[in-house]
Amino acid sequence: MKITIDLHANTMQIEQGDAPVALNLNSKEAFECLSDLWLKCGWVNKYAYSFSWLGRPVIQLPEDLIRIQETIYRVRPDVIVETGIAHGGTLIYYSSLCKAIGRGRVIGVDIEIRPHNRQAIESHELAGYITLIEGNAIAEPVVEHVKSLVNEGEKVLVILDSNHTKQHVLRELELYSPLVSVDSYIVATDGIMEMLAEIPGIRGDWAWDNPKAAAEEFVRRHPDFAIEEPVFPFNESAVTDRITYWPSAYIRRLK
Repeated sequence: MKITIDLHANTMQIEQGDAPVALNLNSKEAFECLSDLWLKCGWVNKYAYSFSWLGRPVIQLPEDLIRIQETIYRVRPDVIVETGIAHGGTLIYYSSLCKAIGRGRVIGVDIEIRPHNRQAIESHELAGYITLIEGNAIAEPVVEHVKSLVNEGEKVLVILDSNHTKQHVLRELELYSPLVSVDSYIVATDGIMEMLAEIPGIRGDWAWDNPKAAAEEFVRRHPDFAIEEPVFPFNESAVTDRITYWPSAYIRRLK
C-alpha cells in the first residue's frame, strides 16, 4: 500500500492494487486509514508503555482503558478477573473503578508475580480490592482457586491479557467463560496482533496465532456467547468504531 497526503489539497490517495482511491483528508474513511497506521506504528514504538495509573505502569492503549471503563460502569460487576497482570497497573485501574462505583473487587492471575511488583501492588492504597494468584492461568489448581473466590450469584467480568497465542487464549476462554454472568463479558485483549503480522520484524504467524482468532473460534463453538461491540454510551462524532488494540475482544454472554 502507498499513501500520498496532500495537505494543501486536503486529500489522501491510497494506492493498493489496480484502483487508487482518493479521499478527503478530513473524511471518516481517511481517519480510519490513518488510525490503523497509527496503531501499527504505536505498537512498534511501544507507545502503550508510556502510561501509568495511580503510580503503577499500565501497559494499555488509553482508548482501550476508557472503553473498558464504559463497559465496567454499565455491567457493574461484583468481581473482575484479569489474567496477566505485569506491573499491576490495570489491577489498580480496575480497583479504582470499583471504588468509584462502590461495587466490586479484582482477582489478578499471573504465571510470575515479580517480588517488586507484588510489593508495589500489596502496599498500594487500593490493595484491599485486589487478590493476587500466582500460577499459570490455565492450570487446574489456579482456575479452581479463582472459582473459589467467586460467591454464588455474583456478577463476573473476565479480562484475558496473559499469553496471547491462539491455543492459550482459547483454553482460557473455555475455562473462565463459565464464570461470566449473562450480559457481562469475557474480553480477549490484543487481537491487533493479526494486523501487525505484515510488519517487517514481527512474526508472520501472528496472522492466525492471536487472541482474535481464538475469540472467533470460541463463539463458533458456544452459541450462548457472541462477539459484540459495546455500544458507545455517548457519541456526537463521526467515528463509529473503536481505535483499539483489542479488535473482536468483547465476548458477551447471551444466556
